[in-house]
Amino acid sequence: MKNTKQVIALASAAALSVSVLAGCGGAASDATSESTSTATAEASNTAASDGTLVLAETGFEGKFSPVFASSASDQDVIDLTQLGLLGADRKGEMILNGIEGETREYNGTDYTYYGTSDCVVTENDDGTVTYDIKLRDDLKFSDGEPVTIDDVIFSMYVFLDPTYDGSVTMYSTPIVGLEEYRNSMSTLSKLIAEAGEDNTDYTNFTEEQQKAFWDAVNDGGVKFAQEIVDTMLENGATDVASAAAGWGFDGLAADATAKDFFLAIGAQYDWSFSAMEAESAGSALSELIPEDVYAYSTTGVNVGNAVANVAGIVKTGDYSMTLTTSELSTTMIYQLQMPIAPLHYYGDESLYDYDNNSFGFVKGDLSGVRSKTSAPLGGGMFTFSKYSDGVVYLDANPDYFNGAPKVAHINMKETQEADKITGVQAGTIDISDPSYSLEVADQIADINGVEGEDGPVITTRLKDYRGYGYIALSAKNVNVGGDPASQASKDLRKAIMTVIAAYRDEGIDSYYGDTATVINYPMSNTSWAAPSVTDDGYQIAYSTDVD
Repeated sequence: MKNTKQVIALASAAALSVSVLAGCGGAASDATSESTSTATAEASNTAASDGTLVLAETGFEGKFSPVFASSASDQDVIDLTQLGLLGADRKGEMILNGIEGETREYNGTDYTYYGTSDCVVTENDDGTVTYDIKLRDDLKFSDGEPVTIDDVIFSMYVFLDPTYDGSVTMYSTPIVGLEEYRNSMSTLSKLIAEAGEDNTDYTNFTEEQQKAFWDAVNDGGVKFAQEIVDTMLENGATDVASAAAGWGFDGLAADATAKDFFLAIGAQYDWSFSAMEAESAGSALSELIPEDVYAYSTTGVNVGNAVANVAGIVKTGDYSMTLTTSELSTTMIYQLQMPIAPLHYYGDESLYDYDNNSFGFVKGDLSGVRSKTSAPLGGGMFTFSKYSDGVVYLDANPDYFNGAPKVAHINMKETQEADKITGVQAGTIDISDPSYSLEVADQIADINGVEGEDGPVITTRLKDYRGYGYIALSAKNVNVGGDPASQASKDLRKAIMTVIAAYRDEGIDSYYGDTATVINYPMSNTSWAAPSVTDDGYQIAYSTDVD
């Protein structure tokens, strides 16, 4: 469920740690629990002979596509099977000279980083910024096909397509010509929604499509919104408007209906049904509206004068290109960590003709790309073998540009949180990442027979986790005279939070020990955008008086 952060007050935040556990004996142990599947037992029992490493994963959605993978576990598969255009060092700083390699220091040790490309960034006199990208000329995908700049350009156009609804956000960057390219096409769902239920102009869609859309909204869409309303009514809301406000959608009229709420959600997400799934309070939207209507949000419709290409993307050779932005963007360079999806597998080579503005698919139709989600193909360290019974099987890629991995096989196994430690103890899992706490530390110490990070059974390494915890107050329960919105109620809640904030260090130390630290902004310290104590204007939470 979405956090109802709009109706609570943020008091404190703690940057938490996640543990990475490694079994010292490897997965070759014969110790398996009765609940372990035969496939897992066989894999772990033969690990010593065939070089298999077993990794614990929280759970797969099965979207093993470099374009549409969204869950963390699915993305782990992509990270191991795909090539990235640019890479980063251990500090998260970009490697811009990947072909020859760059040596950088980390914690007193020098490391040399290699990548698939070089990138020269130039700030021009007119305020634009040019990224001159040169790809290595010896890269191969795992099926032996060469990697060229056409694969990069194909991938970019997929990410920038007006109907793209995956997790990559390159479409939000100021690439020259991108706005014109995307605005010359809209989605069928957006056009029908903006035309309204009483529309009689069928220039961009048919009357039948309009009826199907509004039938779906009035049925499944209303049910989707009503589930949110019901959830919020159980938590203090009094009507649809207050429920929507508590969910993060302010501005609905006092007499708003669940349908009004659903329309607000649609507008917020530009009528991308897959993106609207993030607001679910239970049922998936895809389960509530017909499949053909759900596809309206990924069906492109030309509006106005069609724009055939993105002006800022220019091919300069078989292994080179330039990308130009209208202004300096702090996020653009990070977007260039994008995976290089093979055109010959995810696209249609007959539809790729750069000189004639054809980029491997018909603009507004990513159906061919979407169809390749169950079996990824790339040029990464490992190749995808199969996904069966909750396990993804990967094999070392002998053609990987930086040398074949030392590990011959990786099994990525769906694992319940409760089994992430005992699996390492039993030898059925080699590497795991349980949520860390003092109780977990005690459990590992009991298994090892000694305290500390390293033991005879389990080796532990703590890594900062991209998340944080906070304390919240319910306005429904903490108020003066039953009026949550009064100034007195707000002052009461602020007073309580101020006291709590003053004692955050003691509270966190007593519960988390050294596995968490106090932060003063609702952002994990692992983020590149996290404020630093040395930044101008940095403040301690609740450190100023009421005036």
